[in-house]
Amino acid sequence: MKRLAAFLAGTAFVAAAAAQSPFPHKTVRFVSGVTPGAASDTMARILAEKLPAVLGQAVIVENRLGAGGLVGARYVAQQAEPDGHTIMMYASAFTVSTLLSPGLDPKELTPVATVATIPTVLVTPPGKYKTAADFVAAAKAQGGKLVCADAGVGSATHMAFERFRFAAGFEATNVHTKGPGEALTEVISGRAECYFALVFQAQKMHESGKVSALVVSGPKRSSLMPGLPTTVEAGYPNSDYNFWVGALVSSKTPRDIVERLHKEIDALVQSPEVNERIRKLGADPLRMSIAEFQSMIDRELVDNAKLIKAAGIKAN
Repeated sequence: MKRLAAFLAGTAFVAAAAAQSPFPHKTVRFVSGVTPGAASDTMARILAEKLPAVLGQAVIVENRLGAGGLVGARYVAQQAEPDGHTIMMYASAFTVSTLLSPGLDPKELTPVATVATIPTVLVTPPGKYKTAADFVAAAKAQGGKLVCADAGVGSATHMAFERFRFAAGFEATNVHTKGPGEALTEVISGRAECYFALVFQAQKMHESGKVSALVVSGPKRSSLMPGLPTTVEAGYPNSDYNFWVGALVSSKTPRDIVERLHKEIDALVQSPEVNERIRKLGADPLRMSIAEFQSMIDRELVDNAKLIKAAGIKAN
């Protein structure tokens, strides 16, 4: 019994010492739910490169793919130690995937810091439509037969299309592809009439004459294509879709650690070097307080639940 008591006392001492260790005291991991090279993954790697200088620990990126980011998110929320050393780099898919697929309550993750917003752009076959109004008129005239592509069910490109479609009041046939490259090919080939492409893709294709870029689906104009109006500016209220990228941790993480991470990530986002690197990705740096980030998530969960129901969206 004495040996057992000593063992338990020793275990409790080690646990207590670990709990009191200053943050961070070991390698910090960003969990990325998308493939290397994707926008949010690249932003995680930018932060991982810069954070060691301020945190005093190594920072790495670990890819855990599947279910629209939910595989990685479930790991961070339900399996990793809630001590701030494991961070989920997620995007606006967080407020879609958690509604479409079971297994993660959004409340199991708490927001830390926003990093960027990535505008999507309505692209159409080259020269076919001059304005968004021209496109909407054609869509209405075809009574649901007009074909539009997206990069997958529940993706930002899909949700941007549905937001715009309902705001503009037209029906269309939606084709879910395996990714951005395939979706763009559908438009370039003329098999699809529209796609909400990420702005850096839209810019390249528009400048090469392969597609026409009409409007930006985002809360504001894109710094990469400032001449394009937003869908709201084009006359369609409540048509914008905010494709954001941000960091979240387990909701069990101590508040002081959440605030420390927010402070360091936010400082990097507004630093000249990281700010410029984000813009080169075709994104716009996005800064919010923790409370503002949480409010945005709460609003999106409500809005997306309504949109998913209205559009009849179901997970693959």
